[in-house]
Amino acid sequence: MTIITKAACIGGGVIGGAWAARFALAGIDVNIFDPHPEAERIIGEVMANAERAYGMLTMAPLPPRGKFTFCKSIEDAVEDVDWIQESVPERLPLKRGVITEIDAAARPDALIGSSTSGLLPSDLQAEMKHPERMFVAHPYNPVYLLPLVELVGGKKTSPETIRRAEAAVAEIGMKGVVIAKEIEAFVGDRLLEALWREALWLIQDDICDTETLDDVMRYSFGMRWAQMGLFETYRIAGGEAGMRHFLAQFGPCLKWPWTKFTDVVDLDDALVEKIGAQSDAQAAGRSVRELERIRDENLVGIMHALKAGDGGKGWGAGKLLADFEKRLWAKGGDQSKTYDASRPLRLVDTKVNAAWVDYNGHMTEHRYLQLFGDTSDALLRLIGVDFAYVQAGHSYYTVETHIRHLGEAKPGQALYTTLQLLRVDEKRIHFFTSIHDAASGDVIATAEQMMLHVDAKAGKSVPAPAEVMAKLTPIAEAHAKLPPPEGAGRHVGQRR
Repeated sequence: MTIITKAACIGGGVIGGAWAARFALAGIDVNIFDPHPEAERIIGEVMANAERAYGMLTMAPLPPRGKFTFCKSIEDAVEDVDWIQESVPERLPLKRGVITEIDAAARPDALIGSSTSGLLPSDLQAEMKHPERMFVAHPYNPVYLLPLVELVGGKKTSPETIRRAEAAVAEIGMKGVVIAKEIEAFVGDRLLEALWREALWLIQDDICDTETLDDVMRYSFGMRWAQMGLFETYRIAGGEAGMRHFLAQFGPCLKWPWTKFTDVVDLDDALVEKIGAQSDAQAAGRSVRELERIRDENLVGIMHALKAGDGGKGWGAGKLLADFEKRLWAKGGDQSKTYDASRPLRLVDTKVNAAWVDYNGHMTEHRYLQLFGDTSDALLRLIGVDFAYVQAGHSYYTVETHIRHLGEAKPGQALYTTLQLLRVDEKRIHFFTSIHDAASGDVIATAEQMMLHVDAKAGKSVPAPAEVMAKLTPIAEAHAKLPPPEGAGRHVGQRR
């Protein structure tokens, strides 16, 4: 059962706007209240970044985008919604007052999450009539891409509320981590504050500048943390003896006077200007929106790499993405009622994202193969060969491929694919796929391929079942009446 069918975002800044984008891209209508005069423009820009990022992140069929409704009051925004996310500035009296106002106007069963970075939920829920449904839902920026949300209950929060919240965020592709006890700044921000405090001292004492410090992180342990976190990384550092050996060897170092974690740096005007000037130089003229796009492209690339981790099973955020995509395909992958077999099937629409581009400035070779694979996967879902079918032990394997590159695909270019069946029998599907420029319809590349139906456990080809053939055969019969596609039957080196 879907937990969130409609949401409300109270506050539409960097975090609130990104929450709204996360909900909308999951197909959820969102009511928004933010008194800022340019709230619609700001959230619109965040949404544009989010849609661009999702275009790079996944080719799974997203639900129709949820609708934004900008409301004139909190009361209007929270009326008859399932989840309300508060993201107003980090001041306890303000947040408590807003949450109390939400509580008075919302349905008694509506979930109320706060994006606070460190305030205690017990303090936030102190004046509520229904405090049992309020909790901290602390995300990380950009909320539409980074999947983690810390779920922290207060003294009056019910366990059922936390269970519902954890299930609800999973529906929108997020990882809800339940924090066992409420504490200021929770887990993530306590770690970040410790690192941030030490970083400020390093800049203050002229040990390094901001770019050097960022380089130390992004070229070393930052990469490790992205895929394995802290303790599992240190377990490996302990060698075959594991974590106990690591602690015995390096634990005594914690008593050495290396850090200034307990001292607070004085952020006076001089230090603020020093850090600001170094940060300006480091940005090299890039705007915040440009940096956001670069950040999003990099995060997408990391998640794609992690999706292939652990022998293709997925790892960390990549496994979460793979599981989310499975749910999306299960909900929206069946196109059996909409295809037109009187022409080649149009199965995939996409854009060339920056991660697909090579040093020549156009789409690299293996991405063409990926796009052809996505198209054949779409055909298989069309005929009933979905995740459940594969998990039951049968599938189609590609055994032969011939690709022609006829043009170039550039970053941001919109593409679509078409597929025409050439020959079909109970074991084989022979088909021809074309990648087209969406604007002109010109063919950029083609692939002629053969797939065999296999029993994965037996490791051999077997006839496809009647229910698959019943869906495949009508398409094949319709396509047999079409003229053969240009290039079908070619071999490498053959002249046009």
